[in-house]
Amino acid sequence: MLSPHEFATLMLIKDARHQSDFDQADLIALADRDLITIGLPDAARIAPCVTDRGHALLARLGAAQP
Repeated sequence: MLSPHEFATLMLIKDARHQSDFDQADLIALADRDLITIGLPDAARIAPCVTDRGHALLARLGAAQP
């Protein structure tokens, strides 16, 4: 089960993929559940991206955009 903070982080990643000040523990927890991927396009920036499984979870919980 996701914590409220992890769920909020998932929603923020969905809406603002270029933000890079996410809590590392939240990113790891979401990646471990296969809800996001964490790409490193260059050494200076983390680029998390919501997976299909993450989008499905958000849709089931009513947090997906129409």
